Amino acid sequence: MPIKADTWIRAMARERRMIEPFAPRQISRLDDARVISYGTSSYGYDVRCSNHFKVFTNIHSAIVDPKAFDEDSFVAMDADVCIIPPNSFALASTVEYFRIPRSVLTICVGKSTYARCGIIVNVTPLEPEWEGHITLEFSNTTPLPAKIYANEGVAQLLFLESDDICETSYKDRNGKYQKQTGVMLPVT
Repeated sequence: MPIKADTWIRAMARERRMIEPFAPRQISRLDDARVISYGTSSYGYDVRCSNHFKVFTNIHSAIVDPKAFDEDSFVAMDADVCIIPPNSFALASTVEYFRIPRSVLTICVGKSTYARCGIIVNVTPLEPEWEGHITLEFSNTTPLPAKIYANEGVAQLLFLESDDICETSYKDRNGKYQKQTGVMLPVT
């Protein structure tokens, strides 16, 4: 009989330290206040963003170039809430640190609570044996300022386990984002 997805996630977190810190159940209330849920869900794990944000700004009239990214295009801030300007974006990192097993591909997708407000989280794969804090990108597609809440659920991870291990993992390739901490800007 196949193992249940939420049981598999708990086992991987416990045995392989796949997710730290780890919430073994979905949390939607803290200190009698509602929060956007995070923790283990039916088939995935809802991650939180930290309170370290980089908000895109165009005060220097820079050109966005992934090969020569100008750090002055962002304003760094630490806050419990991040306000993203209209038609702009912000970066944040997850509270959780991940160690993806060699037989697993993980996909990070947005939560519907934010999507229904016009805030889109970029779909991001986490390759087998990738390790680190995820850098999340939030696009505000609305003509209004938008809020992101630190330490609350912002995205969901879906885990796809193969019967075989991959031939070459992210770790084997010495991937440029391996063991990243904090908000990581583009690297070429």
